[in-house]
Amino acid sequence: MSARCYIGLGSNQAEPVAQLRMACTAIGALPGTQLIRCSQLYVSAPMGPQDQPDYVNAVVCIKTTLSPLALLDELQRIELQQGRERKAERWGPRTLDLDILLYGGQQIASERLQVPHYHMHARPFVLYPLAELDAELVLPDGIPLQQLLKKCPPQGLRALADMPAQG
Repeated sequence: MSARCYIGLGSNQAEPVAQLRMACTAIGALPGTQLIRCSQLYVSAPMGPQDQPDYVNAVVCIKTTLSPLALLDELQRIELQQGRERKAERWGPRTLDLDILLYGGQQIASERLQVPHYHMHARPFVLYPLAELDAELVLPDGIPLQQLLKKCPPQGLRALADMPAQG
């Protein structure tokens, strides 16, 4: 049985636009996974230390037969293949960050994974690309995405370019 999932992508190192395009291709090539659609690319200021480059972000929609933890393992493998180094510093610069935002209608709270992704409700670089993919989306807790958008101004978020549709 497949689940519709949304994955957040972010990069601010080593050619971020190229990083996201490669990640989108790699996600679409995962076993039991079909890439449905990629959002536009967006530029946003870093959340953490401000002495780093702006981030390029996007959201992809997939259908997958992978379990949530198997999907997480595959996404972390893609991050490592694209040069991600896991450091103690939170919200620091990175070549690639892939986050499971939503996995079907599930709510997951485990040691390794929290779905819906924590703090996504307050992150314009997640909510606006997500709304581009599904403006009528309702989160697993019953809150409409449009309600979250009303409480989360763009805060300087700007569209950069379209990610080529694949699938």
